[in-house]
Amino acid sequence: MAQNAIMPKWGLTMKEGKITRWLKQEGESVQAGEALFEVETDKITNTVESPASGVLFQIVVPAGDVAPVQAVVGVIAEAGETPERVAGGTAAAVAAPKSGKGQADAPTAGSAEFVPATPAARKLARALGVDLGAVQGSGPGGRVTEKDVQAFKDSGPAVNASPQALEFAAAHGIDLSGIEGTGPGGKITKVDILRAMQPSAAPKPAAAAASAPPAVPGATVIPMQGIRKLIADNMKASLNNTAQLSVFVEADVTAMVALRELYLARNKKNPDYRLSYNDIIAYAVCRALKKFPIMNSTQTGEDIHLHDRVNLGVAVSLDNGLIVPNVKGADTMGLEALAAAVRDVAGRARKGGLTMDEISGGTFTISNVSMLGMDGFTPILNPPETGILGVGRVVEKPGVFQGEICVRKYMTLSLTFDHRVTDGAPAMTFLRWLADLLEQPVLMLA
Repeated sequence: MAQNAIMPKWGLTMKEGKITRWLKQEGESVQAGEALFEVETDKITNTVESPASGVLFQIVVPAGDVAPVQAVVGVIAEAGETPERVAGGTAAAVAAPKSGKGQADAPTAGSAEFVPATPAARKLARALGVDLGAVQGSGPGGRVTEKDVQAFKDSGPAVNASPQALEFAAAHGIDLSGIEGTGPGGKITKVDILRAMQPSAAPKPAAAAASAPPAVPGATVIPMQGIRKLIADNMKASLNNTAQLSVFVEADVTAMVALRELYLARNKKNPDYRLSYNDIIAYAVCRALKKFPIMNSTQTGEDIHLHDRVNLGVAVSLDNGLIVPNVKGADTMGLEALAAAVRDVAGRARKGGLTMDEISGGTFTISNVSMLGMDGFTPILNPPETGILGVGRVVEKPGVFQGEICVRKYMTLSLTFDHRVTDGAPAMTFLRWLADLLEQPVLMLA
């Protein structure tokens, strides 16, 4: 019997995914558990396995198209089986025999507007005139229940907005009543909210656009879409919704460099041994965050959450963007264990093997640009985190040490923090203490 391949739901906030590549073509054999297609979301790109063995009978959603979670994107048929093909390029479910009255009225599991919901929830939504797409489901897999529909109706008049827009508006306390939607049927999208928050970025009227100068001959136009568009939206939202301030310190890291050389010398017979400056910095950051817990916090709504554990994020540059996986409980690890954990998540970030849990729930982020030859920079916060550390390269300079001028090794550290959560003095004290740990690594033993 034919089975459907569906768009997975990775995490509570995922509403849709973009199929970037089919790993099998129509007519090809596939085994259950074999990688079938790749999905890109605003947080992760990963592969989806085939739900059954057989033949990829139909690709319903082609590469490059977006489908909502739980939508049918492909059909796996048994050898020799010829199920009814899904019509017209929409993510519709495989046709099945009708079992009773009213079945034809229910949305199919892969339709463009399909929302997972119980039959009772659908019936109540029709009776109350509620758009299921605007209701946040609390059931298994995000399924909308009858209780969810009633709660949505009781909360006030329905807003014609996408689930992502509703979630973003709720998280940032935004009133959607004055925002004009540009989505299908006038639906408000997340982009509409971001545009309203930054009016100067709104599209120009058609008349103004018509009078714009023509493109330069020979210019290459790159559409702002996919991960690049998501990164752009997230970065702009970060700057718009937080009070960001950056401070800098230049640290004499001669002792840190010597510590690394000592570890490398002691493990020179092990060809697989690795220890970078960033590993030592990550270890020092964890020690400093335990001393200054306000920097290991996140803001949700009007509340500041101080975390007992450090979930340390490490910014990883990819060919098509940037991703920040994090190491859970980094403060509980020794130096070499933490180095191995950071290297593991960074490696899998580049190969596309991260889980949703590894790219969510971070409490502090490190962004290192030393490999690019940069001395320093101003990093942008990774909301809802309170701080992010920028790390520059190690350079040799003349300096004064124990009353004498000699060659020392220096590094510029930059800290961007949310001034709504903490004031300048605590943040600067944290950065100065972190520099002290790197200048005198023995302090990390305290």
